[in-house]
Amino acid sequence: MNAPDAKRGRHLTRAKGLRALTGGLFARGFDRIVDRIDRGFEFGTVEGVLPDGSVRIVGGRGPGPMAHITIHHWNALFRLVRGGSIGWYEAWAAGEWSSTDPVLIFDLFMRNRVKLGNVGRPSGLAKIVGKIVHRLRDNSRSGARRNIEAHYDLGNDFYAAWLDRSMTYSSALFAEPVSADEPLEAAQARKIETLLARLDLKPGDFLLEIGCGWGSLAEIAVEKHRVIYEGITLSATQKSYTNARLKMAPQASAELTDYRDVAGTFDAIASVEMVEAVGQRYWPDYLATLSRCLKPGGRAAIQYIRIEDDVFDAYAFGTDFIQHYIFPGGMLLSESRFRALANANGLSWQDQHDFGLHYAETLKRWRTRFDAAVEQGGLPSGFDEKFISLWRYYLMYCEGGFRGGGINVAQVTLVKQ
Repeated sequence: MNAPDAKRGRHLTRAKGLRALTGGLFARGFDRIVDRIDRGFEFGTVEGVLPDGSVRIVGGRGPGPMAHITIHHWNALFRLVRGGSIGWYEAWAAGEWSSTDPVLIFDLFMRNRVKLGNVGRPSGLAKIVGKIVHRLRDNSRSGARRNIEAHYDLGNDFYAAWLDRSMTYSSALFAEPVSADEPLEAAQARKIETLLARLDLKPGDFLLEIGCGWGSLAEIAVEKHRVIYEGITLSATQKSYTNARLKMAPQASAELTDYRDVAGTFDAIASVEMVEAVGQRYWPDYLATLSRCLKPGGRAAIQYIRIEDDVFDAYAFGTDFIQHYIFPGGMLLSESRFRALANANGLSWQDQHDFGLHYAETLKRWRTRFDAAVEQGGLPSGFDEKFISLWRYYLMYCEGGFRGGGINVAQVTLVKQ
């Protein structure tokens, strides 16, 4: 197991202000809180065991999964209504609630997102504090580098312990119907090939990848499509890993470059789940970069994660668990807003393909691999139990979001007019 003085990942698990607003208070009127949640449950059912031993059924009005939860302390409900998803995580970390399958809990909250309204979102002072903290992590040039380092520079050895051998950290694309029998690495390769096929690449084409990750797309693009490749990232560890992977390809390299500073013109641009790190304020800059760097008629293929427009305004005005603990500065797309900006930059939106349940399966595979690495001592030293619990929660939280349908992943082709 990890050493007692473990320090890696501590910057993510450190309390960031909201615990003081929610911890240690008795949630008076908890029946009204449960009633409020019950009124918002149009789909699915939750059977809950309350701290006094009583059992409460929430929902049961429409189709959906059946989940089980035990509330060990009333304070969990207070944290939920005050701190939203941030408070709900902190209640879980404090042992104030548990479930035989937390993914189902997250699924049902997302599935019932519209009728639940602001239940599960910060309120009052917690909302204001969270928004200020998120604003301070803005994705300016210096802020973007700090935010990327906070997540991706946890270490190549950390990600290698639970990603597949290709080191691909984005949704796979499985054969339909999605089956547990298909290896994750094969589904990741299919995702990359499908994205590259959108670009109509020819040997010798100049390909830019915005957010190169650990080089899995670069390797396939160079070896199979024989392009001249330039990748950019703000993660020093990703840059070094990708360049080592491409050492036999002199026409390919990765650089530490902000997307706003890219120079030159390219035949094609690829970008896989990088735009979520841009932030709404900078969506115009990102799309202007695509338009500026593509030759006329050139194609960009992007894979992006969106949150549905029926909750985007509430999401954008607050701060959620992912933004607070996992991806500082992160922001899921509003597809309608992002698409309008693309069109305004002369980029035609074509051939969109959604595959959200594939991401749910990907996250499930990652969690299985992560748990195996923990059990077998395969994680690098330095990560304590608090971080391990946070990371497991993050993978379950995201899986539930995709299963509940409020977030989705898609590929789309943008053609410069």
